[in-house]
Amino acid sequence: MTPLVSGSSVVVPRKFSTSNFWELISEYKCTWFSVVPTMISYLCSATDLEGKDFSLDQVRFGRSASSALPPSLHHTFEEKFGISIVETMGLTETAAPVFSNPMDPKLRKYGSPGPAVGNTAKIIDEKGVELPRGEQGEIMIKGDNVMKEYYKAPDITADTIEPDGWLHTGDLGYMDEDGFVFVTGRIKELIIKGGENIAPKEIDEALYQHPAILDAAAVGIPDDAYGEEILACVTLQPGSNVNEQELLDHCLELLGKFKTPKTIKVMEELPKGPSGKIQRLKLPDLIKKLEEGK
Repeated sequence: MTPLVSGSSVVVPRKFSTSNFWELISEYKCTWFSVVPTMISYLCSATDLEGKDFSLDQVRFGRSASSALPPSLHHTFEEKFGISIVETMGLTETAAPVFSNPMDPKLRKYGSPGPAVGNTAKIIDEKGVELPRGEQGEIMIKGDNVMKEYYKAPDITADTIEPDGWLHTGDLGYMDEDGFVFVTGRIKELIIKGGENIAPKEIDEALYQHPAILDAAAVGIPDDAYGEEILACVTLQPGSNVNEQELLDHCLELLGKFKTPKTIKVMEELPKGPSGKIQRLKLPDLIKKLEEGK
């Protein structure tokens, strides 16, 4: 909406394609673009600007939203294309971004969607008490951008919005001393192994540091010994050849034995929503169906 309100133009491709992404930006002289981490990963692996006669000098920045952008992927994109990425975060229930990094690259923080913008944020514990800076809990939002209610769902609305207007985001994270929020995962996606909470995002980020990985998503699966174990599903960069043991050894080095996945499945593609966001909670059922179909 912002470009329209400011009298600008918006280019809306029929679908995302690595083959024409930069061509469209060049042809229509776009000054910024909005993507999700999956698109950034695909652009890094499948496109090269060398030798292409594209007009990209007018591009000021790219914006990443929808899900957390792994710092390693963030750095790779900026180094490869020379275009800075502003990471942000928004919610359907707030109709707009709730966090955004500053425009000045020197003031941004990798791994964070930024401080609160246009609203207020806080981190609470399971009892609803606001936590000190640096401690992990649920991210709460309050502001004029927060929705009134879920349509014809008063019970769900009451569980989501407190009487004083604070919205439960369902996201876990912490706030640093500068007010930057770091998202560590979704409450519903949290893996509880042997009584210890493990954020799947931490597993994802370790896998993304391997040069062969294109997409990665970890999820909890039932386990008799630990209650839940870690399953990770990945897709590989074109032309890459790596086996499960090599990826397990990579995780062991970065995460230690306890947080290393029990199993890593190499797949042709991971389930994604309309925006390109990986739908990790669909992975266990998808794996089961694939194994039953063999």
